[in-house]
Amino acid sequence: MRIGFIGLGKLGLPCALAMEEKGHEVCGFDVSESVCEIVKTRKIPYLEERAQELLQFSRIETVPLAEVVKRSEIIFVAVQTPHEPRFEGVTPLPEDRADFDYSFLKEAVRNLANELRDQGEDRIVAIISTVLPGTLKREIEPHLNERVKLCYNPYFIAMGTCIEDFCDPEFTLLGCEDDWAARRMAQFYDTIHKAPLFVTSIVNAEMIKVFYNTFITMKICFANTVMEIADAVGGDCDEVTAALSLATKRIISNAYMRGGMGDGGGCHPRDNIALSWLARKLDISYDFFGQLMKCRERQMSGLAARALLECRLFKVPCIVLGKTFKPESNLEIGSPARLFVCFYHWYGPEPDVCYDPYVDDGPPPLDEKATYFIATQHEVFKTYRFPEGSTVIDPFGYIPPQLGVTVRHIGRHQ
Repeated sequence: MRIGFIGLGKLGLPCALAMEEKGHEVCGFDVSESVCEIVKTRKIPYLEERAQELLQFSRIETVPLAEVVKRSEIIFVAVQTPHEPRFEGVTPLPEDRADFDYSFLKEAVRNLANELRDQGEDRIVAIISTVLPGTLKREIEPHLNERVKLCYNPYFIAMGTCIEDFCDPEFTLLGCEDDWAARRMAQFYDTIHKAPLFVTSIVNAEMIKVFYNTFITMKICFANTVMEIADAVGGDCDEVTAALSLATKRIISNAYMRGGMGDGGGCHPRDNIALSWLARKLDISYDFFGQLMKCRERQMSGLAARALLECRLFKVPCIVLGKTFKPESNLEIGSPARLFVCFYHWYGPEPDVCYDPYVDDGPPPLDEKATYFIATQHEVFKTYRFPEGSTVIDPFGYIPPQLGVTVRHIGRHQ
């Protein structure tokens, strides 16, 4: 099929490359000069598995909006719906809340709808941006016309692994109230994978997307609560969660069922904070999502207090290893590692060093006795030889023992 993209950023470009690899002809439009430069030079400045490899030999080009409309049968809209920086989950949760900023999405959809009207063409317009329930009816539909066959088609993918997640999903979600558009989208996804296609109303799809993300936060907070209790009573949190993970009839799966740091990225914290705003706006009985974020914060706060106490007790510097929200990535958005640093500084001075091999240049800071806190589960940290007399605080429980070094696996008493 002939596919168009409005927005070729960190979500749109990897998905466009995946579609092209499956045999589709893809073009795109983006208002950002830096994004257009990435497509033109065929060089991606961020880490995204397989994206650089595919882009190097890609035929995707950025063209004017009118050209996207002419060339495309289906147009995907992957335009940002940002939250303010204070709602990303890298700083303590403020008392007030806010919805996402839909101004970029509204402008993109309005311009696209006008272009479709001017050309006299009908097109399927599939929005993949994250929105809160009720948003498309309230914010987007007033800007549409009869030429737009609207679908809401958000993906359950993570930055860094977008292409793999897109091509091999658990299921694909489609909110669509036009039967012809739904059938056409089903034909398209038959060329991508064999995963189930779940077709529902647009408002149901809006709910499914954000509740999927926030359910993950709940599981991680639970697993980290098990870790804290295991640490206090001399248990092993990995043994506990391994057993619970066998209960696939009632607990569903073992994904995210392991103690460590909180969840992060561009979706989970901000979706919880946005739903917290919605819960307050709708005046429902309990702000469950805000409490999940408070739980996440207090767990990171507790780890920060523990690291600071260790440094003060032994009069050594604090070196934080890891800044990114997930292993083998250079993306820091929503990172619990950054939230940890925020709390550490709240209690006392800033950590003496914060280092991430995927973010920073130069060798790792392993030249002095210190308290090393593992804030991101990068595999390379397992190979580090820490200075004798140092303490390594490892909430993930994966750093191997070292002679002359105290390695503390939080919540894992063997």
